Amino acid sequence: MRYLIDGHNLIDRLPDIGLSNPDDEARLVERLKSFCARQRSYCTVVFDRGLPGGTARDLSNSQVEVVFAHSGTSADRVIIARLRKARDRKGITVVSSDQNIVAEAQRLKIAAISSAEFARRMGQPTSAPNTDDKPSDRPLTRDELSEWERLFGGGER
Repeated sequence: MRYLIDGHNLIDRLPDIGLSNPDDEARLVERLKSFCARQRSYCTVVFDRGLPGGTARDLSNSQVEVVFAHSGTSADRVIIARLRKARDRKGITVVSSDQNIVAEAQRLKIAAISSAEFARRMGQPTSAPNTDDKPSDRPLTRDELSEWERLFGGGER
């Protein structure tokens, strides 16, 4: 199974990741890596506003491809273009609650599920869009700290 995921749309359905978090994409990607490993599946997650755009090799692995839309386009356009070019349409499920994406998937006879449903399948409770900008009061775990250091080059030298 291969999922084509509208990244920010999915983040907006997860209660503990907010679009205002500076590491929202990285946190979602880590969850997707875990989900794909458990499910033995693959996904491509597409985000808006990537510079210079294209595949983010530092975030991707063999099961999760991370793509940022180029400046001047959007994740929605990238997803729709990929749906139109797909050769194995029966092997794809698009994940989005965006009606334009869902309508195009249906027109192409490609399976589609809402971001809320996919969040549920990932083992996350669904919620209304997250607007809570309040930071967590708990300290980072060692694993979280290691991941931050890996992603952002932290640590003393």
